[in-house]
Amino acid sequence: MTKAITFGYLYDLRNPAQWHRPWVDLYAEALEFISFTEGLGFEAAWVPEHHGAEDGYLPSPLVMLGAIAARTKRMKIGSGIALAPFYHPVRFAEDCAILDILANGRLQVGVALGYRRLETDAYGIDFRSRAGRMDEFLGIVRRLWAGETVSCEGRHFNLKNAFIKPRSPRGQIPLFVGGFSGKALERAARYGDGYFGNLELSELYREKLRATGKNPLTGRLYLQSIFLVVAKDPEKAMNELAPYYHHVNNVYGQWLSEEKMGIQVDEAPQTMTLEQFKSAGMLRILTPDQAIALFKTMRAQAPLEHVMLMVPPGFPLSKFAQYAEVLAREVMPALRDL
Repeated sequence: MTKAITFGYLYDLRNPAQWHRPWVDLYAEALEFISFTEGLGFEAAWVPEHHGAEDGYLPSPLVMLGAIAARTKRMKIGSGIALAPFYHPVRFAEDCAILDILANGRLQVGVALGYRRLETDAYGIDFRSRAGRMDEFLGIVRRLWAGETVSCEGRHFNLKNAFIKPRSPRGQIPLFVGGFSGKALERAARYGDGYFGNLELSELYREKLRATGKNPLTGRLYLQSIFLVVAKDPEKAMNELAPYYHHVNNVYGQWLSEEKMGIQVDEAPQTMTLEQFKSAGMLRILTPDQAIALFKTMRAQAPLEHVMLMVPPGFPLSKFAQYAEVLAREVMPALRDL
């Protein structure tokens, strides 16, 4: 018997102008809903990171994770994804250690490079230095979590006798690296416990593990599937939810376009009208049986452990609860013993 496929939601805490509410209410509602999903049996709650977004996309994932840790008891909590170039490695290692203590060993850390020049400009960071900064950052964080005293003179960080205390009782905290390029997959293989991204890149991730001398069977695979919903009535759900996921799609599409990223993955977001979005297949709304079949197929293709879905920003979570309940009661039980 292999591990079950587990599920969690991403909470980006956006507050789009067309559905704007008081920020205090928005954050309080998210914490309530996270507690609700824990009761349903969801395995994790995830928060992301971006800066300078007009819709208020969450800029401070570690702060939010502290609040989630206090409101939950069992479920894992994690960054999905924190942007490594914006952190000092000592402070990040310290903050994560404290978070893991507060959460009693439930923290999972996902990190990636980031791709918006607007963000690095705001922080006074050279956009071209992101990869180098992240590699140094990851090497240092891993050593600090291991209990080492670190002195180094790098291109980006100069440390003298740095150590962290208290450490997490686990020492190393599970670390996942995201991204879509070959370099990102190399970084995941070298520094991470797993890859957090797209299923179609799982074989490349295993190749990178082999190239670094690691057993490809040890690499963990977490899937980002933010445009997937399970519903008993997909047509009704499409009409109800599409405007909110459309906002997400178009913002990501705008950001990718402005940076000319040209990311080569299936279904990369592009700006489009609402009707185009509804017919493009970007938003997949499946019946429970269809979802079970899909996830079983995914597991047959790759050693998938966890799927991160997303709550749509702007949509009342009290109404979204019905979709979480369908997933928890009609899909998750079928994927416990694969």
